[in-house]
Amino acid sequence: MATPSLFDTDPQHLPELPPEAVQHGEVFTRRWVVELILDLIGYTADRDLCDLKIVEPACGEGAFLGVIAARISASCRTHNRPITDATDAVRAFDLLDRSVAHSRALVEEQLTAEGWGQDDARSVATAWVQQGDYLLQADSEHRADFVVGNPPYIRLEDVPDDRMAAYRAACSTMGGRADIYIGFYEVALRSLTPNGRLGFICADRWMRNQYGRRLRQMVTSRYSMDLALAMHDVDAFHEQVSAYPAITILSNRPQGAAVAADTTGSFGESQSREFLAWYESGEWTPVSADAFQAARLPHWFPEEDSWPAASPARLAALEDLTKRFRLLEDATTGTRVGIGIATGADKVFLTHDSDLVEDERLLPMAMVRDTTSGTLRWSGTFLVNPWTANGDLVDLANYPRLASYFEQHSDALRKRYIAVKQPNRWYKTIDKVDHRLTRRPKLLFPDMKLTIHPVLDEGELYPHHNLYFIVSDVWDMRVLGGLLLSKVAEAFVEAYAVKMRGGTLRFQAQYLRKIRVPDPEAIDENDRVALAEAFAKRDVKAATEAALRVYGLAELPD
Repeated sequence: MATPSLFDTDPQHLPELPPEAVQHGEVFTRRWVVELILDLIGYTADRDLCDLKIVEPACGEGAFLGVIAARISASCRTHNRPITDATDAVRAFDLLDRSVAHSRALVEEQLTAEGWGQDDARSVATAWVQQGDYLLQADSEHRADFVVGNPPYIRLEDVPDDRMAAYRAACSTMGGRADIYIGFYEVALRSLTPNGRLGFICADRWMRNQYGRRLRQMVTSRYSMDLALAMHDVDAFHEQVSAYPAITILSNRPQGAAVAADTTGSFGESQSREFLAWYESGEWTPVSADAFQAARLPHWFPEEDSWPAASPARLAALEDLTKRFRLLEDATTGTRVGIGIATGADKVFLTHDSDLVEDERLLPMAMVRDTTSGTLRWSGTFLVNPWTANGDLVDLANYPRLASYFEQHSDALRKRYIAVKQPNRWYKTIDKVDHRLTRRPKLLFPDMKLTIHPVLDEGELYPHHNLYFIVSDVWDMRVLGGLLLSKVAEAFVEAYAVKMRGGTLRFQAQYLRKIRVPDPEAIDENDRVALAEAFAKRDVKAATEAALRVYGLAELPD
């Protein structure tokens, strides 16, 4: 299928980006970082670079172009080619006149310093650097063997509506409140020739947050994540920024091995050489030094809803578990993760009064406070239940006390959004009650907790919406509870979940579903007993020791 045209409207007819927005996006990269990125993508002077095309989407003051010019010059000398053979080897874009002029002058100065004639140097520099909006260029301007750079960080609210509409039309990944660097990734990836490589230093928030989901989906479906090198505390730019930068290397090929790496504030030019040597060696043994840690993974993580965040060694361990074990939620074992009931009016639907309405219309509820000790201790909360066992709303005429109670609170109930949409069903809760759930043994998880906290309900209560639950047709819930009490299970949630202030984790369904577990039948009897006993005693250490045996791990990396 042909690549769609980026945008059919002349970008010159669109309102300019405000100068303050463009300037906000300008963050200039240190030379050693540029050298590292070019080495990582294989853009080196020993190759005949005149026959390869490299594109820089937003050249700014020319940080990348200066190094590119030096490498092309050296390549031309090595391969006995005039510098004018490189006229079409580079394309760089910028929106600002002054940036275009500065970058052209820098390239000309670099090439003349390398001994090329000034007229040739000026001709090449003029051809390389063009004024324009990279996101809105014709496709013919984009085909590239390499794309490199530091895409601008510009918030949506700083972009005029018409230009943002053009960006969205050009870039399908720019959904929600996406920063425009998302579009730079998309256009660059689409432009790559087979086996072409992208090397950006850019904020890494897109790997985990909601607005990066479409880009993650694009990457996992068509490209290879080769390297994610976090540089959050590194002095990588000529000014201080708080953008959580990372060097990301992506390739236009099927996913292969990937490297996850992290750095400390002491990571600099000499340490970058050490990292590059390890990266290019293909070494599978993880490396841990004062300035960086790195691990090579057989594959990158396949899901697009979020990619995990953890130390490289732990990411490697999680990737291994992802490859070897099944997801917790699994149709073959009938294991399901869900959330308790949302009522839309807890002040009306929840009560401690056991005589409030007819007995059969009161459903004992499990609340977060009932799980605090690790053993379920019911606090006496009931749901005033408007649902029959068949999942229909009850006929209030059959329950006069229930009808009277709801009528007393009809103003509050009828004002709810769901009641306005369905006025004849004004006394319904947001969620239906599944009466089968009450009678089933289940593990309950409070939404917010510092550590993973599964609590067993033997089949007596119905969970409130601040509790998530797990039920299974196959698992002994005490054995599963021990497995989920362990630090191995917690590592999955910690890698994916949003952390709140103070380090509190969100144990929501989408994060619990990330946990990988063995086949229940594959756990030997001694480990089953150990897990169940650890769960009963709330012994996290014993649960973790048993879990490590079950998962075939010597230890869980920090």
